Amino acid sequence: MNRFLVIQTDFGLSDGAVSAMYGVALNVNPSLRIFDLTHDIPQYNIWEASYRLYQTISYWPKETVFISVVDPGVGSERRSIVVKTKSNQYIVTPDNGTITHIKKYIGIEEARLIDEKVNRLPNSGHSYTFHGRDVYAYTGARLASEVITFEQVGPEIPIDSLIELPVLEAYIQNGAIKGNIDILDVRFGNLWTNIDRSLFQKLDVDYGDSFEVTIENETRQVYKNIMTFGRSFADSHLGEPLLYVNSLDKIGVAINQGSFAKAYHIEAGAKWKITICKVPKFVYNENSV
Repeated sequence: MNRFLVIQTDFGLSDGAVSAMYGVALNVNPSLRIFDLTHDIPQYNIWEASYRLYQTISYWPKETVFISVVDPGVGSERRSIVVKTKSNQYIVTPDNGTITHIKKYIGIEEARLIDEKVNRLPNSGHSYTFHGRDVYAYTGARLASEVITFEQVGPEIPIDSLIELPVLEAYIQNGAIKGNIDILDVRFGNLWTNIDRSLFQKLDVDYGDSFEVTIENETRQVYKNIMTFGRSFADSHLGEPLLYVNSLDKIGVAINQGSFAKAYHIEAGAKWKITICKVPKFVYNENSV
């Protein structure tokens, strides 16, 4: 029985690159079931490739094979690898940091170097710029179709030798949580932070509580305002900002039916910092007027 094959790239769909990867995989096994994770990773953005795998992988069946191709170092000395996660799934990818979030939050059981003498599309040996097609699609399809076993991918390599990107940790300081904006919920413009719900709850929070939210980049303060913590977007009025728990159990920042990122020109990455501080609820008293 074939495993599922799931592909993500930064190729987009405006040319034939993704279609060529499909063709290679289906030539290995015409009955293989292939799915797209996304092909809209920003060009060369290894961090986002790593995060999108983390966002998605836990919801797929065991033994699913993932191919991730965001590969600014294609044709260089960077390694091509397949890793087996502790949840018994496989990721075929360049060794450039794409497995960062998987290693940290899910765990890697074993890693192997792709032996291109065996696991490379026949007659492609003189091409060095499309490993997504020639190495990763071919190897991923052979592994998903059980033409090869994981052990036949190539020699085992130490897990500690895998390239990782720096991952920042959120923390509490002087009664405020300081964290990072890891990524955007692109279509809707919400901000996804690295602040776990469990850490946020240490501020003794409840739905409806108010918080001062400050967002900065390396050069300036971009945003500072009071907003409410809501169970869902319906807990705020149209156009109002709110804090909420996103689908990865982390704190998100949103505008009800609007794009927070576009409204305030906010991006994601290591330089984008967020501080969240609980403030007292304001109670209007008519007798005080």
